[in-house]
Amino acid sequence: MKPLLSQVEDQDSLQTLGRASVQIVHDLKNQLNGLKLYATFLKKRMEKSERPADEQETVAKLMAGIERAASDLSTLVQFGRPIELKRQPGIDLQKIMRSVVTALSTPAGATGALNGQFVLESAETSLPGEFDPMMLAEAFKAISVGALKARPANDGAAPLKINMSHEQSQGSAVIEWLGLSLDHDPFASFAGSDEIRMSLAAKIISAHGGTAKHDRDALRISLPLAI
Repeated sequence: MKPLLSQVEDQDSLQTLGRASVQIVHDLKNQLNGLKLYATFLKKRMEKSERPADEQETVAKLMAGIERAASDLSTLVQFGRPIELKRQPGIDLQKIMRSVVTALSTPAGATGALNGQFVLESAETSLPGEFDPMMLAEAFKAISVGALKARPANDGAAPLKINMSHEQSQGSAVIEWLGLSLDHDPFASFAGSDEIRMSLAAKIISAHGGTAKHDRDALRISLPLAI
């Protein structure tokens, strides 16, 4: 009978598998970038030769699919590596969220869920702490886009409510995306582009000493403050 691996050996095996997986995903991303280059060249040739519109549309869709796949692989590579934060003191979570909401609500260049409207509510004037503003903006954007797509179908174009509060007993900020319909945890899922990014967002929140949780009708994160 094959002996059972010790806990240390098991952890070493998982770490080795994780590193190998990241490298494989990175190599796949490079191959997709090569395919994108050839598809771009083909698209330009077809435009010059005035090929039928449906053929040019097919190539455009091919390029869009390659770009989505490459972007997802980039996110997986990022997820598989340690989060390296560039913390700055006095960063206001409300300012980060407002900038994210403003960017997602801007129609120019946005499609689908990114055109959704938000209602941002907070009883606090500021929620400061020592954070990496760029990483948190990326996380807030991923969660907000995922939340928009997790609204009940009968909500139509109803605004997505985001509530920000200060939980003084814990010394933390709580951010909630409300009015959703969830049957699983999107912070621990890789079922599609949005949830890959939400899983990375949860890892970024955790690296800041916070938590990311879900209920059937809400997404909820907490982050430690320095007030």
